Amino acid sequence: MTLSPTALPPTNARAYRALIARRLAILAGFAALLLLSVAVDISLGPARYPVADVVRTILSPGAADMQMRVVVWDIRMPMALLAVTVGASLSMAGAQMQTILANPLASPFTLGLSAAASFGAALAMVLGVALFPGALTLMVPINAFAMAMAAALLIFGLSTLRGVTVETIVLLGIALVFTFNAALALLQYFASEQALSAVVFWTMGSLTKATWGKVAVTAAILVVTLPLFARRAWALTAIRLGEVRAAAMGVPVRRLRLEALVLVSVLAAVPVSFVGTIGFIGIVGPHVARLLLGEDQRFFLPGALLAGALILSATSVLSKALLPGAVLPIGIITALVGVPFFMALILTKGRKAW
Repeated sequence: MTLSPTALPPTNARAYRALIARRLAILAGFAALLLLSVAVDISLGPARYPVADVVRTILSPGAADMQMRVVVWDIRMPMALLAVTVGASLSMAGAQMQTILANPLASPFTLGLSAAASFGAALAMVLGVALFPGALTLMVPINAFAMAMAAALLIFGLSTLRGVTVETIVLLGIALVFTFNAALALLQYFASEQALSAVVFWTMGSLTKATWGKVAVTAAILVVTLPLFARRAWALTAIRLGEVRAAAMGVPVRRLRLEALVLVSVLAAVPVSFVGTIGFIGIVGPHVARLLLGEDQRFFLPGALLAGALILSATSVLSKALLPGAVLPIGIITALVGVPFFMALILTKGRKAW
């Protein structure tokens, strides 16, 4: 239940409308910056194009010359849009992990899903093991997805046990990170030079193998999960007040947590299986949204989505701009940006925001 401005005294009603208008303006600002970042991202590469020409090619592809149309639509557009969908997915997954676990450090990266995906991909690249033998051409992403989902289902299964607390779930995720990282290191030790190089590059995270198919799949996951979370916006907002208060308001806390864990698992596993390990988006994006928009899920959820998409899109721009003619692995840049933020969050213990 949310308050209507008509149910408030005039002064409070004006303040409420001003608050809503400010939050909508912030969301609009996020969206505008994201569109600009995507246009700049598409303009950068071995051959650089003016942003205005890129926009014209996108809006009127028939009017552009063949070479520019092919470069923009077939090569750069999938990379730019995959950065948007992956960033949005990871940030929304992190936002809901932090909400249901009441932990500011929860994310797909810190709970072991990314490490599990890396191990699954390494199984394919080092040992040639296909967890689903009928899909040899997609062995790496399918292995990565399967291992990430296995880790998520393990967390999900243990969370249903009686007496398991949110702190236990977080500690379990940390244990999974160390376990899969150790298993990955063992595979790397026995890998050939060529396989080792492939594993290392995959674990750095990259958008260079983006395709329209991958964009469609990650976008479809967002289209399916976003309305499901939006329908539970009030309950997810209430759970931030604490389990006891949320339960007193009629929120089925345990069932809501389990449902959210399933949705978050899919949100995190699919993008990671396509682009490799990209850390800290699931932490930074939600905290930026929370700082600017507060805890109300009606605004926090789209804000986290847009913030994550904007951060990864801007990171993609940096990966092309830092070394002209080369594209740096995007996971390296997100780590360089995310680690200082992560350390600051730990040192302050998130007391102001939590």
